[in-house]
Amino acid sequence: MTRQEELATPVVVTLMTHGFEQSRKTVTLHSAPCDKPSVINGVGFATLLRMKIHLSLIIALSFSALAHGTDVDPAIPEYKQVSGVSGNLISIGSDTLNNLMTLWAEGFKAKYPNVNIQIEGKGSATAPPALISGTSQLGPMSREMKQEEIDAFEKKFGYKPTEIKVAVDALAIFAHKDSTLKGLTLAEIDAIFSSTRKLGAPADITEWGQLGMDAWKGRAISLFGRNSASGTYGFFKEFALGKGDFKSSVKEQPGSSAVVQGISTDEFALGYSGIGYVTSSVRALPVGETMESLAEPTYEKCLSGDYPLARFLLIYINKKPGQPLDALTTEFVKFIQSKDGQQVVVKDGYYPIPLEVIEETQTTLEN
Repeated sequence: MTRQEELATPVVVTLMTHGFEQSRKTVTLHSAPCDKPSVINGVGFATLLRMKIHLSLIIALSFSALAHGTDVDPAIPEYKQVSGVSGNLISIGSDTLNNLMTLWAEGFKAKYPNVNIQIEGKGSATAPPALISGTSQLGPMSREMKQEEIDAFEKKFGYKPTEIKVAVDALAIFAHKDSTLKGLTLAEIDAIFSSTRKLGAPADITEWGQLGMDAWKGRAISLFGRNSASGTYGFFKEFALGKGDFKSSVKEQPGSSAVVQGISTDEFALGYSGIGYVTSSVRALPVGETMESLAEPTYEKCLSGDYPLARFLLIYINKKPGQPLDALTTEFVKFIQSKDGQQVVVKDGYYPIPLEVIEETQTTLEN
């Protein structure tokens, strides 16, 4: 049996998201818990984003953004500077978002010289404890908070943390720039990185010949990934490994740049990281349910649902319902979601959010 024949039949999984029951190919209205993952049209963009966003918003997001490619939505206004903004702002959380947070901080400080912003990016798992302890005002995360993290926050404050969507990311599977591998199915990715093969691959994949790379037959696949504190690790484990277990042979790295660096110096390597860390030394591989549905990790393919490992990048904040957020945090969030802030997103290699998401945030901050 050929590689294509082995993996031609996708594993059909029906999972839940806020307000919908969704399968690989169908979407039907249903009341469901919002703390479970979802699948839409081949584990697509709306699938994995499972971030309490309404179906109408997803549709509006897709068509609005697709109309403008990777440009910032022209309807998003420029940031308007206000008076009386000063003080200290501390961000603790995602390494994936580290570069973005730094660039946003630089742009914000240029408008408000009296603001001091400190950024620490050691992994998404560090964000919830810092918010709960009051060590930080901003908790950047490359995954949604786990239920136990939300529960711990709510136990302390009596209300849930507020989630802010700040960018779109394609979690990419990187190969060396000289690799001729056509792409990978989700089942193959699972069989390569996982010891449990939850997505139904018939056999473990350890060497390049199993992927049709006859010139490299017998050559072991070298694996790079993130450590367990990383939101990218958690997202990949949940959606690419079906919540299975990583192989012990995966070389866990403390940061996304280290993953890419490792792959760039090892032609037999594969690894995963946010698309913003791509360099000329690596290739982001097409990914799909089957070999026939492989899709590049482009903005268009993320929004259409064809690329199956897309996600929102997030910042969590502590906002008491019914009370205004402090001026410093409010203005920083507004800056991030302005045209100025979203141009930074594009500059850093990620994809911008559309106006509809920004309007959702404004409504949240006003309540």
